[in-house]
Amino acid sequence: MTRIGLDVKLPSALRPVKGAVADPPLEVLGQVAAAGLDGVLLRTMAELSPTLDPGFLRELRERADELGLYLELGAGKVNPYMTAELPEVRELGGGSYLAGMERMIEAAAAIGCLDLWTATGNYKAHLPGVHATDRYRGEAPWPDQLAATERFLRRLAPCLRANGVRLNLETHEEITTFEVVRLVESVGPDVLGVTFDTANVYVHGEDVLAAARRVAPYVRMAHLRDVALFPCPDGVSRYLVPCGVGVIDWPALLEILGGLTNLTVEPAGSGQRDMTMHLALPEWRASHPDLDERELAEIDRQVGAYAGLVAEGAAPGRDAWRDGSPYTRDEFAGRSARHLRDLLGVPQPESATPLSGFAAGQYN
Repeated sequence: MTRIGLDVKLPSALRPVKGAVADPPLEVLGQVAAAGLDGVLLRTMAELSPTLDPGFLRELRERADELGLYLELGAGKVNPYMTAELPEVRELGGGSYLAGMERMIEAAAAIGCLDLWTATGNYKAHLPGVHATDRYRGEAPWPDQLAATERFLRRLAPCLRANGVRLNLETHEEITTFEVVRLVESVGPDVLGVTFDTANVYVHGEDVLAAARRVAPYVRMAHLRDVALFPCPDGVSRYLVPCGVGVIDWPALLEILGGLTNLTVEPAGSGQRDMTMHLALPEWRASHPDLDERELAEIDRQVGAYAGLVAEGAAPGRDAWRDGSPYTRDEFAGRSARHLRDLLGVPQPESATPLSGFAAGQYN
Protein backbone atom coordinates (compact mmCIF):
# COMPACT_ATOMS: atom_id res chain seq x y z
CA MET A 1 0.00 0.00 0.00
CA THR A 2 1.19 3.53 -0.77
CA ARG A 3 2.34 5.38 2.33
CA ILE A 4 2.38 9.14 2.89
CA GLY A 5 5.17 10.54 5.04
CA LEU A 6 6.96 13.71 5.99
CA ASP A 7 10.37 15.17 5.18
CA VAL A 8 11.92 16.33 8.47
CA LYS A 9 14.91 18.66 8.56
CA LEU A 10 17.15 18.34 11.59
CA PRO A 11 18.91 21.22 13.33
CA SER A 12 22.64 21.65 12.83
CA ALA A 13 25.17 22.92 15.36
CA LEU A 14 27.13 24.46 12.49
CA ARG A 15 24.53 26.40 10.46
CA PRO A 16 20.91 27.55 10.57
CA VAL A 17 18.48 25.10 8.96
CA LYS A 18 15.23 26.61 7.76
CA GLY A 19 12.24 24.67 9.07
CA ALA A 20 14.30 22.41 11.33
CA VAL A 21 12.41 20.60 14.09
CA ALA A 22 13.03 21.54 17.70
CA ASP A 23 12.28 18.16 19.30
CA PRO A 24 14.60 15.12 19.48
CA PRO A 25 14.24 12.64 16.59
CA LEU A 26 12.68 9.89 18.72
CA GLU A 27 9.97 12.30 19.82
CA VAL A 28 9.46 13.46 16.26
CA LEU A 29 8.71 9.87 15.22
CA GLY A 30 5.94 9.71 17.82
CA GLN A 31 4.50 13.04 16.69
CA VAL A 32 4.48 11.96 13.04
CA ALA A 33 2.71 8.70 13.89
CA ALA A 34 0.18 10.49 16.11
CA ALA A 35 -0.59 12.86 13.23
CA GLY A 36 -1.63 9.87 11.12
CA LEU A 37 1.35 9.96 8.77
CA ASP A 38 3.11 6.81 7.64
CA GLY A 39 6.82 7.62 7.68
CA VAL A 40 9.69 10.08 7.74
CA LEU A 41 12.70 11.13 5.75
CA LEU A 42 15.27 12.47 8.23
CA ARG A 43 18.04 14.65 6.81
CA THR A 44 20.91 14.12 7.35
CA MET A 45 22.71 11.37 9.26
CA ALA A 46 25.52 13.66 10.40
CA GLU A 47 22.90 15.85 12.08
CA LEU A 48 20.85 12.90 13.31
CA SER A 49 23.85 11.51 15.19
CA PRO A 50 27.14 13.43 14.84
CA THR A 51 29.08 10.31 15.88
CA LEU A 52 26.81 7.83 14.05
CA ASP A 53 26.22 6.13 17.40
CA PRO A 54 25.09 2.60 16.49
CA GLY A 55 23.03 2.20 19.64
CA PHE A 56 21.04 5.34 18.96
CA LEU A 57 20.55 4.45 15.30
CA ARG A 58 19.26 0.97 16.24
CA GLU A 59 16.88 2.57 18.75
CA LEU A 60 15.62 4.93 16.05
CA ARG A 61 15.02 2.01 13.68
CA GLU A 62 13.22 0.00 16.37
CA ARG A 63 11.04 2.95 17.35
CA ALA A 64 10.03 3.57 13.73
CA ASP A 65 9.16 -0.12 13.35
CA GLU A 66 7.12 -0.08 16.58
CA LEU A 67 5.11 2.86 15.27
CA GLY A 68 4.65 1.32 11.82
CA LEU A 69 6.58 4.14 10.14
CA TYR A 70 8.86 3.89 7.14
CA LEU A 71 12.26 5.36 7.89
CA GLU A 72 14.34 7.05 5.19
CA LEU A 73 17.64 8.82 5.84
CA GLY A 74 19.87 11.32 4.07
CA ALA A 75 23.62 11.38 3.60
CA GLY A 76 25.99 14.22 2.77
CA LYS A 77 26.07 15.98 -0.58
CA VAL A 78 28.25 14.75 -3.40
CA ASN A 79 29.57 17.77 -5.30
CA PRO A 80 33.27 18.18 -4.38
CA TYR A 81 33.09 21.92 -5.07
CA MET A 82 30.80 22.44 -2.07
CA THR A 83 31.86 19.75 0.39
CA ALA A 84 33.86 22.32 2.39
CA GLU A 85 30.46 23.69 3.42
CA LEU A 86 29.79 20.39 5.24
CA PRO A 87 32.79 20.02 7.57
CA GLU A 88 30.91 17.58 9.81
CA VAL A 89 31.11 14.92 7.09
CA ARG A 90 34.88 15.32 6.82
CA GLU A 91 35.08 15.08 10.62
CA LEU A 92 33.23 11.76 10.47
CA GLY A 93 35.90 10.54 8.07
CA GLY A 94 38.83 11.67 10.20
CA GLY A 95 39.84 14.27 7.63
CA SER A 96 38.43 12.55 4.54
CA TYR A 97 35.03 13.60 3.17
CA LEU A 98 34.94 10.37 1.17
CA ALA A 99 35.50 8.30 4.31
CA GLY A 100 32.81 10.29 6.11
CA MET A 101 30.32 9.43 3.38
CA GLU A 102 31.37 5.78 3.54
CA ARG A 103 30.78 5.73 7.30
CA MET A 104 27.25 7.08 6.83
CA ILE A 105 26.54 4.51 4.12
CA GLU A 106 27.72 1.67 6.36
CA ALA A 107 25.76 2.98 9.37
CA ALA A 108 22.57 3.26 7.31
CA ALA A 109 22.99 -0.24 5.93
CA ALA A 110 23.44 -1.60 9.46
CA ILE A 111 19.87 -0.56 10.32
CA GLY A 112 18.35 -1.57 7.01
CA CYS A 113 18.10 1.88 5.38
CA LEU A 114 19.28 1.08 1.87
CA ASP A 115 18.01 4.12 -0.04
CA LEU A 116 19.60 7.41 1.01
CA TRP A 117 18.78 10.96 -0.04
CA THR A 118 21.57 13.13 -1.37
CA ALA A 119 22.00 16.24 -3.54
CA THR A 120 24.57 18.01 -5.68
CA GLY A 121 24.54 21.51 -4.22
CA ASN A 122 23.13 24.14 -1.92
CA TYR A 123 20.64 26.96 -2.25
CA LYS A 124 21.57 30.33 -0.74
CA ALA A 125 18.56 32.60 -0.75
CA HIS A 126 20.54 35.69 0.26
CA LEU A 127 22.64 35.69 -2.91
CA PRO A 128 21.39 37.67 -5.92
CA GLY A 129 19.67 36.25 -8.99
CA VAL A 130 21.02 33.03 -10.47
CA HIS A 131 23.89 32.99 -7.95
CA ALA A 132 21.54 31.68 -5.27
CA THR A 133 22.23 28.18 -6.62
CA ASP A 134 25.53 26.34 -6.85
CA ARG A 135 25.00 25.90 -10.59
CA TYR A 136 26.52 29.38 -10.99
CA ARG A 137 29.49 29.17 -8.61
CA GLY A 138 32.03 31.63 -9.98
CA GLU A 139 35.02 29.40 -9.35
CA ALA A 140 33.75 26.46 -11.42
CA PRO A 141 31.51 26.22 -14.49
CA TRP A 142 28.64 23.80 -13.94
CA PRO A 143 30.02 21.19 -16.40
CA ASP A 144 33.20 21.06 -14.29
CA GLN A 145 31.11 20.53 -11.17
CA LEU A 146 29.17 17.72 -12.84
CA ALA A 147 32.39 16.02 -13.95
CA ALA A 148 33.85 16.26 -10.44
CA THR A 149 30.60 14.93 -8.96
CA GLU A 150 30.66 11.94 -11.30
CA ARG A 151 34.26 11.16 -10.32
CA PHE A 152 33.37 11.36 -6.63
CA LEU A 153 30.34 9.09 -7.08
CA ARG A 154 32.51 6.53 -8.88
CA ARG A 155 34.82 6.52 -5.84
CA LEU A 156 31.81 5.92 -3.58
CA ALA A 157 30.40 3.16 -5.79
CA PRO A 158 32.44 0.25 -4.29
CA CYS A 159 31.21 1.09 -0.79
CA LEU A 160 27.63 1.42 -2.03
CA ARG A 161 27.78 -1.93 -3.81
CA ALA A 162 29.39 -3.68 -0.84
CA ASN A 163 26.57 -2.49 1.44
CA GLY A 164 23.66 -2.81 -1.00
CA VAL A 165 22.92 0.91 -0.66
CA ARG A 166 21.73 3.37 -3.28
CA LEU A 167 22.26 7.15 -3.15
CA ASN A 168 19.27 8.97 -4.59
CA LEU A 169 20.17 12.30 -6.20
CA GLU A 170 17.53 14.95 -5.63
CA THR A 171 16.24 16.92 -8.60
CA HIS A 172 17.53 19.94 -6.73
CA GLU A 173 17.60 23.68 -7.48
CA GLU A 174 21.00 23.49 -9.18
CA ILE A 175 20.61 20.38 -11.38
CA THR A 176 18.24 19.40 -14.19
CA THR A 177 16.55 16.03 -14.59
CA PHE A 178 18.53 15.51 -17.80
CA GLU A 179 21.76 15.84 -15.83
CA VAL A 180 20.57 13.63 -12.97
CA VAL A 181 19.64 10.86 -15.38
CA ARG A 182 23.04 11.07 -17.09
CA LEU A 183 24.81 10.70 -13.74
CA VAL A 184 22.66 7.71 -12.76
CA GLU A 185 23.19 5.95 -16.06
CA SER A 186 26.92 6.71 -16.15
CA VAL A 187 27.80 5.61 -12.61
CA GLY A 188 25.18 2.83 -12.45
CA PRO A 189 21.52 2.55 -11.39
CA ASP A 190 22.51 -0.19 -8.94
CA VAL A 191 24.20 2.47 -6.78
CA LEU A 192 22.42 5.67 -7.84
CA GLY A 193 18.76 6.58 -8.06
CA VAL A 194 16.62 9.70 -7.96
CA THR A 195 14.79 11.62 -5.27
CA PHE A 196 12.13 13.32 -7.37
CA ASP A 197 11.26 16.83 -6.15
CA THR A 198 8.11 17.90 -7.94
CA ALA A 199 8.67 21.64 -7.46
CA ASN A 200 12.37 22.11 -8.14
CA VAL A 201 12.11 21.02 -11.77
CA TYR A 202 10.20 24.18 -12.60
CA VAL A 203 13.15 26.46 -11.89
CA HIS A 204 14.95 24.77 -14.79
CA GLY A 205 12.08 25.29 -17.23
CA GLU A 206 10.93 21.69 -16.91
CA ASP A 207 7.28 20.67 -16.81
CA VAL A 208 6.72 18.29 -13.92
CA LEU A 209 5.04 15.53 -15.94
CA ALA A 210 7.73 15.53 -18.63
CA ALA A 211 10.40 15.60 -15.92
CA ALA A 212 8.74 12.71 -14.07
CA ARG A 213 8.73 10.59 -17.23
CA ARG A 214 12.46 11.22 -17.68
CA VAL A 215 13.41 10.10 -14.18
CA ALA A 216 10.67 7.51 -13.56
CA PRO A 217 12.85 4.42 -14.19
CA TYR A 218 15.22 5.53 -11.44
CA VAL A 219 12.98 7.19 -8.82
CA ARG A 220 13.35 5.63 -5.37
CA MET A 221 12.36 8.55 -3.12
CA ALA A 222 10.21 11.66 -3.44
CA HIS A 223 9.74 15.22 -2.26
CA LEU A 224 6.15 16.14 -3.05
CA ARG A 225 4.75 19.67 -3.08
CA ASP A 226 2.72 21.77 -5.50
CA VAL A 227 3.60 25.09 -7.13
CA ALA A 228 2.06 28.51 -7.66
CA LEU A 229 3.40 30.23 -10.77
CA PHE A 230 3.38 33.96 -11.54
CA PRO A 231 4.88 36.00 -14.37
CA CYS A 232 7.77 38.25 -13.32
CA PRO A 233 10.22 40.56 -15.15
CA ASP A 234 12.87 37.82 -15.50
CA GLY A 235 10.46 35.06 -16.46
CA VAL A 236 8.35 33.03 -14.01
CA SER A 237 8.26 33.06 -10.20
CA ARG A 238 7.60 29.78 -8.42
CA TYR A 239 6.22 29.46 -4.90
CA LEU A 240 5.69 26.24 -2.94
CA VAL A 241 2.10 25.34 -2.05
CA PRO A 242 0.37 22.26 -0.59
CA CYS A 243 -0.41 19.38 -2.92
CA GLY A 244 -3.72 20.12 -4.66
CA VAL A 245 -3.56 23.88 -4.25
CA GLY A 246 -1.32 24.62 -7.25
CA VAL A 247 -1.09 23.66 -10.91
CA ILE A 248 0.35 20.13 -10.83
CA ASP A 249 -1.84 17.42 -12.35
CA TRP A 250 -1.58 15.03 -9.42
CA PRO A 251 -3.58 12.10 -10.85
CA ALA A 252 -1.31 12.08 -13.92
CA LEU A 253 1.84 12.48 -11.83
CA LEU A 254 0.92 9.73 -9.39
CA GLU A 255 0.27 7.40 -12.31
CA ILE A 256 3.79 8.07 -13.64
CA LEU A 257 5.24 7.45 -10.16
CA GLY A 258 3.04 4.41 -9.61
CA GLY A 259 5.89 2.14 -8.61
CA LEU A 260 6.89 4.33 -5.67
CA THR A 261 5.62 3.05 -2.31
CA ASN A 262 6.73 5.90 -0.04
CA LEU A 263 5.46 9.36 -0.97
CA THR A 264 7.15 11.97 1.21
CA VAL A 265 5.74 15.48 1.50
CA GLU A 266 8.34 18.23 1.87
CA PRO A 267 6.47 21.13 3.50
CA ALA A 268 7.29 24.81 3.26
CA GLY A 269 6.36 27.41 5.86
CA SER A 270 5.61 31.10 6.03
CA GLY A 271 9.24 32.18 5.59
CA GLN A 272 9.66 30.92 2.05
CA ARG A 273 10.61 33.16 -0.85
CA ASP A 274 10.03 32.70 -4.55
CA MET A 275 12.44 31.05 -6.96
CA THR A 276 12.71 32.37 -10.48
CA MET A 277 12.91 30.65 -13.83
CA HIS A 278 15.14 33.32 -15.42
CA LEU A 279 13.86 33.00 -18.98
CA ALA A 280 14.90 36.54 -19.88
CA LEU A 281 18.56 36.09 -18.87
CA PRO A 282 20.94 34.88 -21.59
CA GLU A 283 23.21 33.42 -18.89
CA TRP A 284 20.36 31.24 -17.60
CA ARG A 285 19.35 30.05 -21.07
CA ALA A 286 22.96 29.29 -22.01
CA SER A 287 23.32 27.11 -18.93
CA HIS A 288 20.30 24.98 -19.92
CA PRO A 289 21.25 23.33 -23.23
CA ASP A 290 18.50 20.70 -22.82
CA LEU A 291 15.72 23.30 -22.61
CA ASP A 292 12.58 22.12 -24.43
CA GLU A 293 10.33 24.82 -25.86
CA ARG A 294 7.31 22.49 -25.60
CA GLU A 295 7.80 22.28 -21.85
CA LEU A 296 8.17 26.06 -21.62
CA ALA A 297 4.87 26.42 -23.48
CA GLU A 298 3.22 24.02 -21.02
CA ILE A 299 4.57 26.02 -18.08
CA ASP A 300 3.20 29.19 -19.66
CA ARG A 301 -0.20 27.47 -19.82
CA GLN A 302 0.11 26.60 -16.13
CA VAL A 303 0.88 30.22 -15.25
CA GLY A 304 -2.48 31.06 -16.80
CA ALA A 305 -4.15 28.17 -15.01
CA TYR A 306 -2.96 29.40 -11.63
CA ALA A 307 -4.21 32.90 -12.42
CA GLY A 308 -7.60 31.27 -13.00
CA LEU A 309 -7.49 29.59 -9.58
CA VAL A 310 -6.73 32.93 -7.96
CA ALA A 311 -9.60 34.61 -9.82
CA GLU A 312 -11.97 31.90 -8.55
CA GLY A 313 -10.82 32.41 -4.97
CA ALA A 314 -9.50 28.84 -4.89
CA ALA A 315 -5.84 29.70 -4.30
CA PRO A 316 -3.71 32.47 -2.76
CA GLY A 317 -2.77 35.35 -5.05
CA ARG A 318 0.57 37.07 -5.41
CA ASP A 319 -0.02 39.47 -2.50
CA ALA A 320 -0.53 36.54 -0.11
CA TRP A 321 2.94 35.24 -0.98
CA ARG A 322 4.62 38.64 -0.76
CA ASP A 323 3.38 38.86 2.83
CA GLY A 324 4.50 35.31 3.63
CA SER A 325 2.77 32.00 2.97
CA PRO A 326 -0.82 31.71 4.26
CA TYR A 327 0.06 28.15 5.33
CA THR A 328 2.18 27.08 8.27
CA ARG A 329 4.59 24.24 7.64
CA ASP A 330 2.28 21.84 9.46
CA GLU A 331 -0.83 22.99 7.60
CA PHE A 332 1.11 22.42 4.40
CA ALA A 333 1.96 18.86 5.42
CA GLY A 334 -1.51 17.93 6.63
CA ARG A 335 -3.34 19.36 3.64
CA SER A 336 -0.94 17.66 1.21
CA ALA A 337 -1.31 14.28 2.90
CA ARG A 338 -5.12 14.48 2.80
CA HIS A 339 -5.11 15.38 -0.88
CA LEU A 340 -2.75 12.56 -1.84
CA ARG A 341 -4.73 9.99 0.13
CA ASP A 342 -7.98 11.11 -1.47
CA LEU A 343 -6.49 10.68 -4.95
CA LEU A 344 -4.97 7.30 -4.14
CA GLY A 345 -8.03 5.96 -2.40
CA VAL A 346 -6.04 5.48 0.78
CA PRO A 347 -8.20 5.79 3.92
CA GLN A 348 -7.71 8.91 5.98
CA PRO A 349 -6.68 8.17 9.59
CA GLU A 350 -9.69 7.75 11.86
CA SER A 351 -8.05 9.78 14.60
CA ALA A 352 -4.98 11.94 14.48
CA THR A 353 -3.29 14.47 16.71
CA PRO A 354 -2.58 17.55 14.60
CA LEU A 355 1.01 18.52 14.18
CA SER A 356 1.88 21.77 15.94
CA GLY A 357 -0.04 24.63 14.34
CA PHE A 358 -2.11 22.32 12.12
CA ALA A 359 -5.41 23.77 10.95
CA ALA A 360 -7.73 23.42 7.97
CA GLY A 361 -6.27 26.51 6.34
CA GLN A 362 -7.91 29.38 4.52
CA TYR A 363 -8.21 27.81 1.08
CA ASN A 364 -10.35 24.74 0.40
